[in-house]
Amino acid sequence: MKKALEEAQKAFEMDEVPVGAVIVRNGKIISATHNRREISKDATAHAEMLAIREACEILGSWRLIDCDMYVTLEPCVMCSGAILQARIERLYIGAMDPKGGAAGSILDLFEDYHFNHKTQVIKGILEEECGQILKKYFKEKR
Repeated sequence: MKKALEEAQKAFEMDEVPVGAVIVRNGKIISATHNRREISKDATAHAEMLAIREACEILGSWRLIDCDMYVTLEPCVMCSGAILQARIERLYIGAMDPKGGAAGSILDLFEDYHFNHKTQVIKGILEEECGQILKKYFKEKR
């Protein structure tokens, strides 16, 4: 999660919403990235989506079997769906997103629905640090 926080800081410095995501397989970081929606002018350029795309390219498969994702903010519906579709084994979440989260805050795609793949979700990893960078960003924006 510390690497995901480093990625979130990069987003902060680029004036992007500071969210970072990292995908790990067998203890090795496969991809690490951050939000790039503003710079790319792409609504799908969330940290999770970019990390999944990069990991798929590196591993040569859309199935990210035996991979875990660390993300500083609870994924939205789009990202949660992509995590399930990519077959990510475990999802580690920093801060929850009461306005748009789809891993328990607004709805829970990982528990409330019966997809053919099950992703284990672990919440509250470095929650304070993950929440602080977001609070700082939005405070400066206001």
